[in-house]
Amino acid sequence: MVLESLIGETRNGALFYHLGITLVRVGVSFIIAMVIGAALGIVLGLWRALDRWLNLWIVILLNVPVLVIIILTYIWLGLVETALLVAVALNKIRNVTVTLREGARALDRDYAEVAQVYRLGPRVILRDVIVPQLAPHLLVAARNGLALIWKIVLVVEHLGRSNGVGFQLQSYFQLFDVPRVMAYAVAFVSCVLLIELLIFAPLDRRTDVWRR
Repeated sequence: MVLESLIGETRNGALFYHLGITLVRVGVSFIIAMVIGAALGIVLGLWRALDRWLNLWIVILLNVPVLVIIILTYIWLGLVETALLVAVALNKIRNVTVTLREGARALDRDYAEVAQVYRLGPRVILRDVIVPQLAPHLLVAARNGLALIWKIVLVVEHLGRSNGVGFQLQSYFQLFDVPRVMAYAVAFVSCVLLIELLIFAPLDRRTDVWRR
């Protein structure tokens, strides 16, 4: 029955439509969270005074429930697409910030000093000294971030959107249509596995080579 539902949703175009919308939302939110979170985390890791000043606020934000942020964002911005993206990004930025902060703290200063002795330019230092050391932390933040963002996007779609996988799951749940709920779950998990195999696994291998 699940396979029949999966084929039926594929043939009528609903699966690709709703899955595509969710994928776009995940991608945009992921990029926003990674860029802002990584930049903030690196700054905090390198600037200890600012880190001490903001540490309490980061701890507080880490413990604010996901649902609270989603609800407040919808209240402040309305039930619009921007609110969805902001809610998802805000829930992930804090985790990325902490991960990259620890990575920046662990940077080996000796490599930077050697680069300065050889008078290497900022681009070379960034490319060959800083990025290879931060790459494992970036990969961890990206992997964990994507896993979390998938779930948050579904919740946000369930609460306040009229399309996407989360909306479809809600609709079929109300109809007690278990096969179609499972069909969307299978499609969803398949996308996650493809991203892991085609993107993160090769990046993981490349990171190991890069660091060596």
